[in-house]
Amino acid sequence: MDITLTSLETEHSELLKAKIASQIASQSGWMSFSRYMEMVLYEPGMGYYSAGAHKLGSGGDFTTAPELSPLFGAAICTTLIPVLEGLKAQGLPTQILEFGAGTGKLATSILDRLHDLGFNLDRYDIVEISPDLAQRQQERINKTIAKLNVSTQCNWLNALPKDFKGVILANEVIDAIPCDAIIYQNGFWYWYGVAFENDKLIWKSGLPVGQDLLPETLLSGNFSEGYITELHAPAQAWMSHVAKHLHSGLFLTFDYGFPESEYYHSQRLEGTLMAHHRHHAIQDPFHLPGLCDLTTHVEWTQIARSALAENADDIFLTNQAAYLLDAGIGDIALEIADPNNSEIFLPISNSLQKLLSEAEMGELFKAFAFSKNLNQLLPGQTLEDLPGLRGRNRL
Repeated sequence: MDITLTSLETEHSELLKAKIASQIASQSGWMSFSRYMEMVLYEPGMGYYSAGAHKLGSGGDFTTAPELSPLFGAAICTTLIPVLEGLKAQGLPTQILEFGAGTGKLATSILDRLHDLGFNLDRYDIVEISPDLAQRQQERINKTIAKLNVSTQCNWLNALPKDFKGVILANEVIDAIPCDAIIYQNGFWYWYGVAFENDKLIWKSGLPVGQDLLPETLLSGNFSEGYITELHAPAQAWMSHVAKHLHSGLFLTFDYGFPESEYYHSQRLEGTLMAHHRHHAIQDPFHLPGLCDLTTHVEWTQIARSALAENADDIFLTNQAAYLLDAGIGDIALEIADPNNSEIFLPISNSLQKLLSEAEMGELFKAFAFSKNLNQLLPGQTLEDLPGLRGRNRL
């Protein structure tokens, strides 16, 4: 892989590496992987999401579903509208809150679709930790609101409000929450952290992992020597926080990952950590710190348990293809473009292929949802009555 860096990029990465090395030295030569991941992604002014790099789209490091097609957001609206109508019937503000809104394309595609359907949304708020992405979102969303001439208010918040009533969205957010790595050695699980030797960041085993921190699958399974995987306490804490603050409504997220039995499969020997840089997938998590996105697959079973522990009514997991098809993405595509007009419909068909194909995003990416006090908004209905969530529940 040949990636030519500018002198500024090289200097940026080296400065962050030096800061990480200094912190490792101050901690007796060992750093937890979660702390390392936190620094490379979020260190103020230096981390991947904090330093102003161009991250998303064809010129960035990776492409998300909303970047591929506005049909993704349009299909999501099919799920959201019954909940929004329920809020309206109760005399409550119709509101959506999105975590980590990327370039704002999911927000604008949802606003466009709601406008086309004649639904007036009161609020679309965003919680965003990346200053440069927040600026791009503001420019794009404010332009869309002005174009549509709607009264929707859009604000950028520092945190999810307590007792939120409405819809909460998150697209490819959980995969970027720092995780810990662990390794199986001599019949025990050990923390697998970061050391700095010979001017290089390297893996290094730490102390044993407390059994109370390990999923049952890791306690009872048969794993080979040197098996590496991840634990996701920060992601579970985030999910608990979201579920606790949602008073009534729907949470819906999309991300790549597996349920516990697949995530901790004995043949998944090296875990799921992956770096991305300029549309290249890189297995070394220590490659170009601060310039690479660093992600891990989501372990959905523990995420679901975290929501249920905060009194979620129902939980639901399916693959992205099944969700989008049940939400009517094919009908929406036919609605907006004539399939006999190949010049217009071919790009739409190509984007649908990427969203739905098992070889692309259709199977690896999952849709996860939970509801809370949904019966207050939609009497007699459950989560699995909502379009997109009426198929087989994989949890």
